Order: sequence, then structure tokens, then C-alpha cells
Amino acid sequence: MSRAFLVLDDGAIFEGTSWAAIGETYGEAVFSTGMTGYQETLTDPSYHRQIVIMTAPHIGNTGMNDLDMESERIWVSGFVVRNPSPVVSNWRSQYSLEDALIQSNVVGIQGVDTRAVTRHLRERGAMRMGIFSGGELSRDEMVIKVRATSAMAGAFLANDVTTKKKYVVHPPAGTPTRFRVAALDLGIKNATPRSMSQRGMEVTVFPLGTSAEEIMTMNPDGLFISNGPGDPATMTSVVALVREFLLNEIPIFGICFGHQILGRALGFDTYKLPFGHRGINQPVKNLRTGRVEITAHNHGFAVEAPVDNNFRTVFGAGFVSHICLNDGVVEGLELLERPAFSVQYHPESAAGPHDAAYLFDHFADLMSKSHPSTSKVNNA
Repeated sequence: MSRAFLVLDDGAIFEGTSWAAIGETYGEAVFSTGMTGYQETLTDPSYHRQIVIMTAPHIGNTGMNDLDMESERIWVSGFVVRNPSPVVSNWRSQYSLEDALIQSNVVGIQGVDTRAVTRHLRERGAMRMGIFSGGELSRDEMVIKVRATSAMAGAFLANDVTTKKKYVVHPPAGTPTRFRVAALDLGIKNATPRSMSQRGMEVTVFPLGTSAEEIMTMNPDGLFISNGPGDPATMTSVVALVREFLLNEIPIFGICFGHQILGRALGFDTYKLPFGHRGINQPVKNLRTGRVEITAHNHGFAVEAPVDNNFRTVFGAGFVSHICLNDGVVEGLELLERPAFSVQYHPESAAGPHDAAYLFDHFADLMSKSHPSTSKVNNA
């Protein structure tokens, strides 16, 4: 192992040692507060062009396996840990975390005080970051290279992560098909269509760029808008598509990036959070029930909607359904006069708690009420 450096665009430098792939990498600095779930984090397309800092000190003890992959590859630009596990001790593991990162050419750094880096980001806000190992650059040269990279605000990244062609996820054997759902892939995780299929939804996943007319040809019972990376303000074509479905009163469910896109379709602005929410332990209050749910998050942008009162849109009245208890950020939207809702977090719980799994059932209820005849698609 050799010296390695974590460099932020405000000039702060943290020294550690090389780990995983050797070289240089750049991205937005984000921190994840989960104590586990690193494989799902690494393979979540929403982390495209981000360097993830794990606040938990010990990472890698359960290794990696093919079954828990949330996409076909690792998407993070870099990975920062304090103490990587020297051994793998889980019966499901097929290879080590470091081996997986090396194979994917992901540059990492170990031995960094990750909580000190996290405190720095919490105090000063999101910023660009670089990891440098195996080179001879001066400190000033490293800072200059980091500052020359692009920020996340204004980034259009969904086209990098979307599927190249549509595919279908069928309900498991023995589960009748109740609904046909069109899912727009902006960076979807494998567990999401699987969660819907387990509830009798046949999910056709469409790539970004698919027109509303093409999706309509399958006569969907509902539209799902997935998570994904980048700035929601760049997604004008998808916002227009969502508005077409709202006009046709087809049930809509959006999560994460999809939540932000629904918010913009309703006429709200989105904004960059100081440091975002990431991890599997974020407390959210359901304003309808008063229940506090522990949820899995990965977002750096949020919707600017009124929390205290119902709001009016061109599609009718609606309300904020969920808020984050850490900072009051809007975490859920729902319309009262059209079948559409969204949340800013991950109900598929991969990895993460299962408190929000009921949202898939809520989606099924909306489709059943909107198209009652379709709830028995395969029973005719």
C-alpha cells in the first residue's frame, strides 16, 4: 500500500493509503450513513459520478455476491472507507469487496477518518472530490484538477444508466398477473420491478427517450418513474411525458428521481440540498398516519412544495404526504383528484428497512380503483 489522498474542491486534503484500484478518480462527494448495504450502494445507478464515503468504520466483512447486485455493474466513481475488512466471513460471499472494486477499476482509499470528512461536508456543503493514489502530483496540482471537474447541479446523467432496450419482469410462478405497469428506467434498481412483480404486476421497463405514445401502446394500468442520477431540472422531456399521463389519469408512482420529476410536472421547483440524504436509516414521518418510518435514501436534490397546507396544481389539489424528520425536507407528494403519488426514498428496501414496502401496495390500490377490470387480467 502507498500513500493516497482524498481532495475536496475547497482545498481540504485528507491522507490515507491506497486501496482497490490505483489511480485518479473524480466525482461529487457524498456520504452514506448505513452500517451495511454497501453492495447495493455500489451497484445503484443513482450513484453514477459520485464518490461514496461510508461513515461506518468497518466495511467489507460480508464480501460481495452476484445475487445482491442492483444493476449489471458498480457505478460509483470512487469509494472511501476507514477500515476495510481483511477477511470475508459470510456464507453467501463469492468474492471480496476489494476484488470487486479492482475488477471494476474503481479507485478507493482507506485509513481516512471518514467521520471527519462527513463533518466537513455537513458544515460546508456538497462539493467535488478526487482520490489520488500512485502518482506524484503536488497538493496544489490535485486541488486544481478537482476544481476543473463538473458539478452535479445541471448534470444530465440518466442517459448513461438507462437500459438500452425494453424488457419485461413477470410475476413469479404461481402469482397471477393483476396489472401491467410501464416503468421508465432512469437508473432503476433490480429489486424495484421485482418488488412490483411479487404483487402481481407485470413490469415492462422502458429506456429513457421512449415516447408517451409508445408506452401507451401497451395499454398500461400504471406508470412507474424510477430513481436515477443527475439534476432533475435537466429532465424536461420526462416531465412532459409525466404530464401526458397525468392528463390521461393513468396511475403514477415515482420514487427518488421520479419523485422530483413528478414534483416538477406539478409545477414545483427542485433545489440542491446542502449535503443530501444517503443511507438506510433516514427517519421519515407519514403525515397522513403520524407514523415514523425508517427508510433508505439516496438523493441530493429535493422538491420545493408547501408542507403545511394542501396545494393546488393544474392537475387538481394535492398534499405533502411525508417529510424528513432530520431537516423537514419534502419526502412525499400525492394528488387528491388524480391517481398519482411519489416518495423521495426507496421502498424496495435493497438494502434497507422494510417500513416503506406498503407503497407498492398503495400503487396497486390506485390501479385497481382506476381500472377495476384490469385487476383480474389473467383470470378472464
